[in-house]
Amino acid sequence: MSLSPVAALPVAMAAAVVVALGDLAVLPPLVVAALTVAVLAGGTRAMHLDGLADTVDGIGGGWTRERALEIMRRSDVGPMGVAAVVLILLVQVAALSAVVARPWGWLLTAAVVVASRAALLLTCRSGMPSARPSGLGAVVAGSVPIWVAGLGGVVVAALLTLVAAASGLSPWSGAVVVVLAGVAVGLLLRTCRRVFGGVTGDVMGASTEVAFTVLLVVLASGRW
Repeated sequence: MSLSPVAALPVAMAAAVVVALGDLAVLPPLVVAALTVAVLAGGTRAMHLDGLADTVDGIGGGWTRERALEIMRRSDVGPMGVAAVVLILLVQVAALSAVVARPWGWLLTAAVVVASRAALLLTCRSGMPSARPSGLGAVVAGSVPIWVAGLGGVVVAALLTLVAAASGLSPWSGAVVVVLAGVAVGLLLRTCRRVFGGVTGDVMGASTEVAFTVLLVVLASGRW
C-alpha cells in the first residue's frame, strides 16, 4: 500500500489521454469530464465506487457493528449507497469540467488521480485496525508506517503544487488541497472506526473516492 500513488500511474495516464484527446477534438469540458470519470471507473472496475456504496450503506443502515459489517458484505446496494454514488459522480464530473478547462488540464487531471491514491496511505497507516479478522482489510490495515504516510502526503502536495502552478493556480494550492482531502478522509476513517471497528477493503475504496472528489472541488474553485 505504500506505493499506492505510484500504482495509480497507468489509470492516471489513461485519464490524461482522454482529456488531451478531448481538448484536441474541441469537446465541451463537461463532456470531457464525463468521459474521463467513465474511464477512471472502468480502469478500477468500479471497485472504489462499489466500496463507497457499501461503506455508506453500512454506516447508514447498521445499528450494531455486526449488522453494519453484514450489510457491507451483501452483494446488493441499498438506496443510500446508490444515492452516494450518483451524487459523488455528479460532483466529480462538474468539478473535473473546470479542471480540464485549465491550461495543462490533462496533466492536472493525472496529478489529481495520483494524489487521491495517497488516501490509502492514511487508511492503512500504523494503528488503524481491521474491522474483520479476514479479507483485504486484515491484510493491509496498519501496514503503512506513519512516517511513510506523512512523506507520501508531502510528495503529492509538492507534485500538485508544481502542476497547479503550471495551470495558473496559487503556489499554495497543492498543500491546501492535500490538507483538505486529508481532513475529509480522516473524518471518514474516524466514522468507520466507530461504526465498523476499523477498516475494510470497501472503506479503502470509499476513502479514495472521497479524496478524489475533494481534490477536484477545491481545485475547481480556482481560489487556491
